[in-house]
Amino acid sequence: MTARQIAVAVEQSSYSSNYVQQQIAQNLHLAAVLASQELDPDYRNVSNEQLRNLAAKLGVSNISLLVKTDDDIIVAKSSDPKELGLSTKGWGYWYVAFLELFAGQRVSVKQGQTLDHFWSGPFEYSTSNPKFIEKWGYYYDSSTNYIIDPYIRSTTISDYVKIMNPDEIVQQSKDVNPGLLEITGINPRTFGSPTMKADGTDPSNEKLRNRPVKYGTYIFGNPDEDKSAVITAQARQEPVTLDTEALGKRVLKTFIPIQQPWADDYVISVVMDYAVISTVIRDELINNITTSLLLLILFLILSYVLAGVVTRPIQDILAKVNDVAKGIFEPPLHVKNRDELGQLAHRVNAMTSHLLQHTNRLNQTLEENRAVKEHLESVINGTSDAIHTVDMEGRITSTNKAFEKLYGWSADDALKKTPYLVPATVQKQEEARLRELKEGAVLPPVETIRLKRDGSIIEVSVSTSIIRDEEGKPKAFVHVSRDMTERNRIEELLRRSEKLTTVGQLAAGVAHEIRNPLTTLRGFLQLQREKQLLIPLHVDLMLSELDRINMIVSEFLILAKPQAVHFQLRDVRHILQDVISLLSSQSHLFGIEFEAQYSEAPATVHCEENQLKQVFINILKNAIEAMPEGGTIKVAQDIDDSSAVIVISDEGVGIPEDMLPKLGEPFLTNKETGTGLGLMVSQRIIEAHKGSLEIKSEYQQGTEVTIKLPSAAGTEAV
Repeated sequence: MTARQIAVAVEQSSYSSNYVQQQIAQNLHLAAVLASQELDPDYRNVSNEQLRNLAAKLGVSNISLLVKTDDDIIVAKSSDPKELGLSTKGWGYWYVAFLELFAGQRVSVKQGQTLDHFWSGPFEYSTSNPKFIEKWGYYYDSSTNYIIDPYIRSTTISDYVKIMNPDEIVQQSKDVNPGLLEITGINPRTFGSPTMKADGTDPSNEKLRNRPVKYGTYIFGNPDEDKSAVITAQARQEPVTLDTEALGKRVLKTFIPIQQPWADDYVISVVMDYAVISTVIRDELINNITTSLLLLILFLILSYVLAGVVTRPIQDILAKVNDVAKGIFEPPLHVKNRDELGQLAHRVNAMTSHLLQHTNRLNQTLEENRAVKEHLESVINGTSDAIHTVDMEGRITSTNKAFEKLYGWSADDALKKTPYLVPATVQKQEEARLRELKEGAVLPPVETIRLKRDGSIIEVSVSTSIIRDEEGKPKAFVHVSRDMTERNRIEELLRRSEKLTTVGQLAAGVAHEIRNPLTTLRGFLQLQREKQLLIPLHVDLMLSELDRINMIVSEFLILAKPQAVHFQLRDVRHILQDVISLLSSQSHLFGIEFEAQYSEAPATVHCEENQLKQVFINILKNAIEAMPEGGTIKVAQDIDDSSAVIVISDEGVGIPEDMLPKLGEPFLTNKETGTGLGLMVSQRIIEAHKGSLEIKSEYQQGTEVTIKLPSAAGTEAV
């Protein structure tokens, strides 16, 4: 408050000061206009003596002429010899005013008075004679090559500045308030500069506009500490208070930023004796404590009186809430009043009624859930499929009775100790399936093998699904296992029965096919016995027929004779490369080239390598024989979502449309020396590998054979 009062007083005195300066500025402006009319437009034609005479005539102390050089503005002519040659570059906003005058602009410097082609600065110490305070004026109307600078230098002006100085106001404020130790007007632009002394004086900044202490004293100061507070107060535009020590006293310093519309902003520092503040605070604290004690006693008395009125309904409500907590919902509260407690009792009754309804519904839902749970448990335990749940760490968390019957592990044993169910040979395949399930895939059941408690292997079909929590994170796996031993045995019997049927059909076909060459052999032998002569041509024909019989019997044996099959992990790309290398020499004889394209990733399948080689050899030989004029056989291998795909296409004669539905039947062929058994054998081999073989052909255009084999992704081929 003290700082604001001083700021208002300074502002009021500044209005008076500005009025006086306006009057002096107008006089200087008039003198400058008259001087411009009497002086030569070129400063070189003006003498210093002429300026002294003109100054006496116009009633000003001195007149100087300012001239602009390449990088400065200097005093070229003057009635005061001490002014000659002075540079104005270091005069701050004076220099800015000179530049704007020379540029023909209206001077925009905040301090001073601006008139037509004229600007006058505030009162300031003289540069050439610092013991005087002067009032300057600068006039330039573009008709000369210089600025006219008339100024008044007088001790009267100095006295006026002293009269307008707020030090008297500061002293009166200190006299009224004994706790006020010091008031200082601080210039934030120069305060705390390296040349400033501890008492606030600065030999490098002695002007009115730039001295660090504008008014007041600086006795209780700490320049480093105070400078930081001044910067903070100006930046925030709010007071900053420091609790510190100065001259052995604990003091409270407050820095208040002051904004002035006609001059530069500054900061007022107010130093208060903390002892005075402490005394005031202590007295105020005693008063507050006394008042608080009286109010507390009054409050206790009123509380005791009101307790009987308020407590009883609250106790009834509390007793009801305790009953509700115990599950007792009846009877409801009896409400007498319509005040806040009555409304609260109504709400408690409504809450109790809703809780009773929800409790009844929850009990009903609980009974329904219990019935559903018992039904599901009976269904799960009654199913013939083994069901067990595994958490994400691999521990079994639940089983059914079929699990114990299938694997030999009881429910308690499986929960205490995790059984070893997955053999090492299919461990990688199982890990790959679980990883795909975690990623969101839906997988069909897979036929595989598992270990029983006694270590024996059992063939099962396993269907696995994943359980996720509310956030969608994997929580557990549910495995449903079905014993496939009996079904596989029955399927094997069916396959054998089907094979016997096929063999019977083949036997009839073979007998028919062999009968023709045997008849030929018999006829040639009878002819040679009758003639008692060995005919070489007949011998060659008989040998050819014998070779034909041998080929038919060999292919029949391949189909009919049981063979030991050992499935292993193999890369289809390597098998195709071996077969193409084997047939490359034969293909070159017919002018045929192989064009092979393989996938970059491994195409691993469970297979019997020699059987697959037999299939690829049969198909590639058929393609070679179908291209008597030569050409290109394309072999493309790729990987589908769950299959290894092989496509073999040729540019041969193709297959007639009427033969396509009958392909695979024994002895069905369009070759002169073929038996038709090769394609049948190939189809049976692919079916044994759980794959598919598809033939597309257009007569005289070529044939395309597509083979798909189940992929063993995630495992590594040997």
